[in-house]
Amino acid sequence: MFSDELKLLVGLGNPGAQYQETRHNVGFMIIEELARQNNCSFRESKKLYGKTCEIQAGINKTRLLMPNTYMNESGKSVRSAKDWFNYETNELIVLVDDIDLPLGKIRVRSKGSSGGHNGLKSVINHLGTNEFKRLKIGIGSPSEIPKERKSKTVAHVLGKFSKEEMVILNFIIKEIIICIESIKANNWEKITTRLNSYKPKNL
Repeated sequence: MFSDELKLLVGLGNPGAQYQETRHNVGFMIIEELARQNNCSFRESKKLYGKTCEIQAGINKTRLLMPNTYMNESGKSVRSAKDWFNYETNELIVLVDDIDLPLGKIRVRSKGSSGGHNGLKSVINHLGTNEFKRLKIGIGSPSEIPKERKSKTVAHVLGKFSKEEMVILNFIIKEIIICIESIKANNWEKITTRLNSYKPKNL
């Protein structure tokens, strides 16, 4: 059961078939799986610069949003949805990939910098604050050597998950969806602790 604290769940990624199942699109992948499990069909919305669907109804309604603005302009869609539906910033959660976390790790934060992530940077700029909840899903780094990491980052984040990586990722997606569906106004700290300490069974 969704609580009335969570009104807008945003997955960050890049639109288009060529980006499906890439590491940078892990936010989209979680949103799409959540929609599938709830028989929710997405609709294109020009005014929101993205695709949306609704889960449940009435005071328990939660909207899912996937911006179609590409990653570095994600904030335009998030701000448009927030304003159009008159949501408060604390009623939204952003799902995003994180190259600084190994695959299989999750970090939940209620505020913070972009950490160099262009999608988060855009959301922060458009909302005018960095105080919003985000779930950061580790996708691993292409290298521990700074120079190599910099040169390989784009290819890494736009590359597709391997079959072995998908096994781990599926555990992560399942765990995140379980937690999202149990969020209540009084247990955000409990959910944060659970996700931050989560480790897939096969790691």
